[in-house]
Amino acid sequence: MIESTYIELIEEYGLASEDIEILWNEIESNYSNPKRHYHNLDHLEDLLEQLILVQDEIKNWPVLLFTFYYHDIVYDSTKNDNEEKSAELAVKRLIEIGLKENEINLCYSQIVATKGHAESQDSDTNFFTDADLSILGRPPADYKSYYEKIRKEYAVYPDSIYIEGRKKVVQDFLSMHRIYKTEYFYAKYEKQARKNLARELELL
Repeated sequence: MIESTYIELIEEYGLASEDIEILWNEIESNYSNPKRHYHNLDHLEDLLEQLILVQDEIKNWPVLLFTFYYHDIVYDSTKNDNEEKSAELAVKRLIEIGLKENEINLCYSQIVATKGHAESQDSDTNFFTDADLSILGRPPADYKSYYEKIRKEYAVYPDSIYIEGRKKVVQDFLSMHRIYKTEYFYAKYEKQARKNLARELELL
């Protein structure tokens, strides 16, 4: 679904089929990196399903889709600027595709927003960051699978370092007044997300 959705999205801008193929291959290749255990094509498929559920609430669906495809295109667990690098690459590609400057700027800001998941004045951004965090509120077995995959992505770090870093991430989420900023995702996932996070913290 993610490939066909991307092709349909890009075709609206009049690009040649070979150019569309190059753009898609870049996305597929990056998300298929064997070092990615969670931030991969499966994550994209799941995230798109979440976004489709709230599509009627989205003001600029095409821009949000570009945000979706490029938000994790750069991912290196040893770096702390993945969001910025992903946003920068997105800008380059969206200029090539032919988006307007305001649309490119919006996409950039939406991608960078996934770094801290703070509440935004832009409702589309809130829907996107909430959907991106929906895994936190899934059933316990799904959540366990998620954090086990995250650990594999950070396999370069020994437990002594990883556990302290992961504790901070979990505590930061638990300290938020609301993990989910939109009413839809708050009602659906907030309660279970807090249970899952608290349980993981106990196990760390």
